[in-house]
Amino acid sequence: MTSTLREWGAMWKQLYVKNEGDLFHRLWHVMNEILDLRRQVLVGHLTHDRMKDVKQHITARLDWGNEQLCLDLVPRREFSMVDPDEISVTELYRLMEHRHRKKETATPASTHHLFVHVKSLMSANLGEELEVFFHIYDGRENRPLSERFFVRLNKNGLPKWPEKTERQCTLFVDLGSSDLRKDVYIVVHIIRIGRMGAGEKKNTCSVQYRRPFGCAVVSIADLLTADSKDDHLLKVYACNTEIEWYQIHENIIRKANSRYNLSGSNTGLAVALQLLHGDIDQLRREYMGLFTRGVCITKKLGFSDIIMPGEMRNDLYMTLEKGEFEKGGKSVARNVEITVYVLDADGQILKGYVAAGSGEPGADEYHSLVLYHNNSPRWAEQIKLPIPVDMFRGSHVRFEFRHCSTKDKGEKKLFGYSFVPLMQEDGRTLPDGTHELIIHKCEENASLADCSRYLKLPYSKANLPTNSLTLKGNKESFWITSFLCSTKLTQNGDMLDLLKWRAHPERINDSLSKLKEIDGSEIVKFLQDTLDTLFGILDESSQRYSLKVFDSLVHIINLLQDSKFQHFKPVMDTYIESHFAGALSYRDLIKVLKWYVDRIVEAEHQDHIQQVLKASDYIFKYIIQSRRLFSLATGGQNEEEFRACILELFMSIRFFLSQESKGISPVTQTQAVFLRTFPAIYSELLKFFTVRDVAGFVRETLASLPTVVQADSPLEAVKLQCISKTVESQLYINPESRCILLPVVLRVLHTCLQEQRDLVMCARIFTSMLSLIKKEENGTVEPAVSEEVELIVESLLEVLLRTILEISNRPQPAGPAMRLQFQDVTGEFVACLLALLRHMSDKHYQKLLQAYSSKDDLRDFLLHVFTVFRILIRPEMFPKDWTVMRLVTNNVIITTVLYLSDALRKNFLNDKFDYKVWDSYFYLSVIFINQPCLQLESFSPSKRKKILEKYGDMRVMMGCEIFSMWQNLGEHKLNFIPAMIGPFLEVTLVPQPDLRNVMIPIFHDMMDWEQRRSGNFKQVEAKLIDKLDSLMSEGKGDETYRELFNSIIPLFGPYPSLLKKIERETWRESGISLIATVTRLMERLLDYRDCMKLGEVDGKKIGCTVSLLNFYKTELNKEEMYIRYIHKLYDLHLKAQNYTEASYTLLLYDELLEWSDRPLREFLNYPMQSEWQRKEYLHLTIIQNFDRGKCWENGIILCRELADQYESYYDYRNLSKMRMMEASLYDKIMDQQRLEPEFFRVGFYGKKFPFFLRNKEFVCRGHDYERLEAFQQRMLNEFPHAIAMQHVNQPDQTIYQADAQYLQIYAVTPIPESQDVLQRDGVPDNIKSFYKFNHIWKFRYDRPFHKGTKDKENEFKSLWVERTTLTLVQSLPGISRWFEVEKRELVEVSPLENAIEVIENKNLQLRTLITQCQSRQMQNINPLTMCLNGVIDAAVNGGLARYQEAFFVKDYIMNHPEDGDKIGRLRELMFEQAHILEYGLAVHEKYVPQDMRPLHKKLVDQFHLMKSSLGIQEFPAYVRASPVPFTNGSPRTYRNSVPSIISPDAGRGVARRSYPAVNRYSSSSLSSQASNEVSNITGQSESSDEVFNMQPSPSTSSLSSNHSASPNVTSSAPSSARGSPQMAEKHKHSRENACLSPRERPVSAIFSNPLDPAQRAPAHQIGDTTLPRSDPNLSAPDKVRPTPSSWSLDSVKERAPSFSDNVSKPICPPIPPRPQHPASSTKNTRPQSPGPMSRSPQKTAMPPFTPSPTECQSTSLVSNSPVLSGSYSSGISSLSRCSVSEASGTELPAGDHLPHPLPPPAPLPNSISSSSDEPIRRENKTPPPYSVYERNNPRRPVPLPHSLSIPPQTDPPALPPKPHQIRTGSMKLDGNADPRVPRPRPLPRKVSQL
Repeated sequence: MTSTLREWGAMWKQLYVKNEGDLFHRLWHVMNEILDLRRQVLVGHLTHDRMKDVKQHITARLDWGNEQLCLDLVPRREFSMVDPDEISVTELYRLMEHRHRKKETATPASTHHLFVHVKSLMSANLGEELEVFFHIYDGRENRPLSERFFVRLNKNGLPKWPEKTERQCTLFVDLGSSDLRKDVYIVVHIIRIGRMGAGEKKNTCSVQYRRPFGCAVVSIADLLTADSKDDHLLKVYACNTEIEWYQIHENIIRKANSRYNLSGSNTGLAVALQLLHGDIDQLRREYMGLFTRGVCITKKLGFSDIIMPGEMRNDLYMTLEKGEFEKGGKSVARNVEITVYVLDADGQILKGYVAAGSGEPGADEYHSLVLYHNNSPRWAEQIKLPIPVDMFRGSHVRFEFRHCSTKDKGEKKLFGYSFVPLMQEDGRTLPDGTHELIIHKCEENASLADCSRYLKLPYSKANLPTNSLTLKGNKESFWITSFLCSTKLTQNGDMLDLLKWRAHPERINDSLSKLKEIDGSEIVKFLQDTLDTLFGILDESSQRYSLKVFDSLVHIINLLQDSKFQHFKPVMDTYIESHFAGALSYRDLIKVLKWYVDRIVEAEHQDHIQQVLKASDYIFKYIIQSRRLFSLATGGQNEEEFRACILELFMSIRFFLSQESKGISPVTQTQAVFLRTFPAIYSELLKFFTVRDVAGFVRETLASLPTVVQADSPLEAVKLQCISKTVESQLYINPESRCILLPVVLRVLHTCLQEQRDLVMCARIFTSMLSLIKKEENGTVEPAVSEEVELIVESLLEVLLRTILEISNRPQPAGPAMRLQFQDVTGEFVACLLALLRHMSDKHYQKLLQAYSSKDDLRDFLLHVFTVFRILIRPEMFPKDWTVMRLVTNNVIITTVLYLSDALRKNFLNDKFDYKVWDSYFYLSVIFINQPCLQLESFSPSKRKKILEKYGDMRVMMGCEIFSMWQNLGEHKLNFIPAMIGPFLEVTLVPQPDLRNVMIPIFHDMMDWEQRRSGNFKQVEAKLIDKLDSLMSEGKGDETYRELFNSIIPLFGPYPSLLKKIERETWRESGISLIATVTRLMERLLDYRDCMKLGEVDGKKIGCTVSLLNFYKTELNKEEMYIRYIHKLYDLHLKAQNYTEASYTLLLYDELLEWSDRPLREFLNYPMQSEWQRKEYLHLTIIQNFDRGKCWENGIILCRELADQYESYYDYRNLSKMRMMEASLYDKIMDQQRLEPEFFRVGFYGKKFPFFLRNKEFVCRGHDYERLEAFQQRMLNEFPHAIAMQHVNQPDQTIYQADAQYLQIYAVTPIPESQDVLQRDGVPDNIKSFYKFNHIWKFRYDRPFHKGTKDKENEFKSLWVERTTLTLVQSLPGISRWFEVEKRELVEVSPLENAIEVIENKNLQLRTLITQCQSRQMQNINPLTMCLNGVIDAAVNGGLARYQEAFFVKDYIMNHPEDGDKIGRLRELMFEQAHILEYGLAVHEKYVPQDMRPLHKKLVDQFHLMKSSLGIQEFPAYVRASPVPFTNGSPRTYRNSVPSIISPDAGRGVARRSYPAVNRYSSSSLSSQASNEVSNITGQSESSDEVFNMQPSPSTSSLSSNHSASPNVTSSAPSSARGSPQMAEKHKHSRENACLSPRERPVSAIFSNPLDPAQRAPAHQIGDTTLPRSDPNLSAPDKVRPTPSSWSLDSVKERAPSFSDNVSKPICPPIPPRPQHPASSTKNTRPQSPGPMSRSPQKTAMPPFTPSPTECQSTSLVSNSPVLSGSYSSGISSLSRCSVSEASGTELPAGDHLPHPLPPPAPLPNSISSSSDEPIRRENKTPPPYSVYERNNPRRPVPLPHSLSIPPQTDPPALPPKPHQIRTGSMKLDGNADPRVPRPRPLPRKVSQL
């Protein structure tokens, strides 16, 4: 008890930690209860019975707690624990099973009880006292089942005596299971006590009457579902007419609504009802409070289902049914009331014997209901008369009838009476049933005190004398129903005649014949008297009545076999022992019994004979007791005669048993009847015969049975039952008799087991046999016992093994009952086998093994044993909490295996080697060691200690045995390589150091033998890795195990680690390599196992799975494992809703397949199908997931690939669907918004992180809407023990080696790989956004710092930026949301470069906002206002001036001569900013609302201040005149440019020239001339008027494009600004830019008319790798004039044609200059006339035209490209410099961010040869807008599967031209298309980035 409570205590605290509050509190109460009971036991003052109760309570609570806490089931016998070694295994099994059954299936109680507690009656119109009557009513038979329970309520409807709970509560007892059905009801009748009419005035009448009030009914079936004491509010109904009162409950049950109604809307009876189950004594124990507080018992009408001897009951129930009365001379019918009295023989009223019901004490009289004005009233009121037996004779009941007047006085006038006597003259009581009583008339003043006057009168019309005509003519009658329930009185005359046989000797024959017709309950009432009568008759007239008496005795004995009367058997036993006095009866009984037995064979009807044999056990009891009495009386005379009689009787019995008959004949049935009762006779025979004699009788009797019997004969089953009872009898327990009976039993068992029949009975017999075999206390075995064991082993061991194998391999039956029986049989036989093996000694094993003459027989036996042992070890063999049984089983198994391993060594080694037996042996050993019940590490310390003390560590013992056997194998070891690698590996994973040290050398041995055989151990390696994976996934293995393989230091025990052993071998290199691989795999598998535990976050699981998946692919090349983990990762992604990552993951498997018809086997969840079908299914699944992840561009590629396949198979139906799907994906790209993800760099530092994260840094793609703070919180939740580092510096070694977890998190900016799409004008932001955040390999993070001394006046002088560029192992997004950083590059950006970047970014932001404002994408002007205010305000307050002070001073220029170009660049940008600001203010003035005019005015004033502070009068020449160079060294084609209005006032045409700013992303430095201009900025050639009428700039197409995305979706700021811990001012931006959706945006400013010749560019190309430059020496026609595209801020200056100032004239696009190259292919081109112009930006000349992505495969330049618009110079929507300059794929030097200074301009800058450079340009491939492309990364070469690979070519294939190029080509005047243009079909591209 104490140790259990200690164990519970620790677990109880854990319940609190796990938040299992309910069990925590319940266990706390139980523990306190046990402590209290323990205290009582220790005190020792308890009585024996009380001690027994206390122990039972303690045991029940201990078992409950163990079950709740999932602890082991404890075997107990009489409340004390049992030592498994002290009892037989079969007995242990029985105890365990008994406790398990008790726990699992509580036997359904046969008796039930209904608890009723009356609370109150709620009604609006009370005011009178009430009487409430409850009874249980059978609606099927329309009769009450119980007496009534009676409660009085006061005028308020509450119990009249609230302090007396026994008057409010009752228990309706002894309901049978058949009474719990729907048509059994609780019926409540409510009677009011008061005035005749409910509405009468109070003073009308003072007399109280009992009047009907209402009735309520509830079905008992409604209570079956309610476990607790539920309160019910019963509706109360009243009858419409009082005539119906007697059957109102039946009307309610039948729902005859017309006959009753609710007695009031608010009337209800509140009661608590509860069904209780079990016998009444059990309830008294369980519901002690109920009985101590007080509850009255309401009995059933009649006896319960089981009558108990000694039960005293004498209740007479009378029901006042109805009456028929005359008017009595009155004009209206009478109001009749009956008064009931009970009077004794002297005429005295018996006080307190009239009970209206239980609950109230008995009264002297009873007043019935009064039914108003009714001469035929029907009351149906039941009363109980509990009159004592001795008062019954002479007593009678009198009924007085009175008329109740409703006049003032309200008097009751007597007008008649009836009576009925309770017992007749012959001693019989009033018979049950309905009696019509005579109403004798009398006057009011008639005296009824002298009862002798009327008792002579007739009382019932049934027994009127024939001459009494006056009474017969009396029409008045009164009906009652009586029912007697008595254990002492009888209404049966035949019974009385038999008991009084001496008074009427002539009736004996009759009475004996009629005994069989008397009801059994009458016989058992008078059992002793009846038996005395029978034996009295036999003694006096044995010759005459012996047969009749014998038959009567047989009838009574068989009556007691009935379940209703079986409890009277002890009464008969007591009678035989104490009261039976027939000393001579034995002669007659033997004689008659023999007479019957002798007649069996000839008799036609066997029924009566079978009844006689059924009673033979009790007949023998009478015979033996009679003989004993005779011997006592005569001193043992006639002993030999008696023996001879018994022997003759047995000879007769053996003769009839030996009769053979075919089929099921009556004789066979009679034989079966005798065999059933035969074992009960043994104990009686032993009283007169010796043990050996009785054993001889039994053996000969059983041997006399027919030997050949049909298998289906009932005799076989009965024979087994007989043997079972024999084995369980006292006779078999005696060793003397056992040696006689054992061979008989074994013979029968062997036959049954061989034929596999009656297994349940066989198991029972076997169990009983083995439970009797016991060792002596000192452990020795008696010779007799040893001999017995030898007999059993020899006869049954082999057949028992076969039986267990047979049963285990059978399919289990479906029904639960059958399955239970099946398990029982298996368990019983297993227990028998274990018991037998435990009893076997060395001698037994030797004899057993020597008995096998041939090797084959021995081999079969060993295989059987090993197979059965494997079955015994199965987890399902025993329930999970049967640890005690499992340990005993294992102890027996290991002992037996040690014996049998010798036989294995001796008989099956060397030339007699048998692989199957050895394999079975090793397999068994491995399973044995790996059993959960032997894993001591998982047990509590106390349990572990107990097991080790009792059995030791059986795993180590078995491990040593494996090692020993392995060493014996020699060269046969090769037979078990690699088959046994997996099983032995499983053994080494058990965390037991000794076991591991024993097993590890076996691996060394295996590697050594494999090396000898095949020169390598690839097989060993493959098997080892496969098995490791499956075992680790099951949760086995630990860190120590990895060290065991890998550690340098020798581990525990005599064996060094495996690595040490391998280092001594010649093959050590490959061995060490194997160990290293296995160790690395284990590290990942251990992490995987830990991460997959319940409750771990998805992120950790995904990361771990990715790590393992890559390991299998790259290092082990295990394709099947790789694919399995692909699908595990896929499932994790789906669960986490990472649909894009799920697609990339599944794509890994897809790429392993080809479009072939190769059949594939069933695998994972895939059915058997062709490779083509599986690849198709995968494609469709991946497309669906890309769609859900909004990665539509990737889905399009797969759609195309599938479409190609469908097309090649002419599957046009699916082809159509695929094209529609592809189209829908294009629509989604254009119509749906995508959120821009954030990217975060996460460092995991410290040894406490899992291996796949430890001391590594990753970049993670955040979830939607996830910012830095949310991401940080999520990571800290995933790693709750981690410490967040507050700085971004690289940690030192102390952090790396710390025994903790450190997280370093900051946001990083993606560097897009594909710049081409981003820099194109006219590409909508919806499309660009994909390329900004997909296929990202590089990320950037900027950290500002000060180098040198910080100038407090101007910090810009020393403000450097540390720029970190991170390169990942795979691009994001990919198969995971995060990938490891592979390369880290650090550069420092000087203060000057930093300043250039800051201004560039701000200029870009300004342009974007101005463009959005102009194109009406901005819903309000506030963002522009704030931006202008911020820039101008900062500039006025010294922003740009600070740069001037820092970098334009003479000292700085002198000290940094290398920065000349950059200083010039900074100056240009400052002027450009002023230029943009002035234009921005002009736009702002147009759109600014009235209430913000003052702010606008302030901004204009401040801008003039700013200009003057910068010293700007006019913009310099290079701002006005220099054309804008291109970003990547090649001019771009404009596609969607539409001429538009140039001034901020979009309604007017202007003809002013503007000065584009120098492109900030020039890929060449300024020309020398430009550099000179930068050095001395003086020239201003244009009026300031012209300066600020700017055209849109060609430099930022994405800024001017009307397809900008929503600010939430496509932000124009760098993502580093959103999350960086140190966010510089330069990165801050506004997120509030509101935009129009793509459908609302104006189109005229975006798309050109493709057929408008004015917009077609001449088909020649300008520029090579150099850029057009601003060269003052070039003449005007020589300068390139790109056409303006969509509205931008810094556009190329137009010179011709001039624009008119006239508003009405349309503005036409300028014509590009003619080429100076005479050999140009476009010499016939002539200028085109300008086309019409749309008048408003909101209207377009033609619907927008989007080129097909199918045709847009390549963006490389081909020779027939037209002139590119300058608007393609920079397609960047990000504000940060880095997102352009470093995203082009080439890292820029820290100095000026240019790859290298480009050479001076070529001689022909405006044209190129159409053929010379083509191959070079073809290599300049950039992915198309829809492509998910593969990075050409030499770090991780992954072979492309054939399905997605590109066929090898000598030259890279010519990519198809862009759609607009094809169209342009078709516009040539000669009409010939370029022959080099290939079919615009995309090449298949690989989607994943593995």
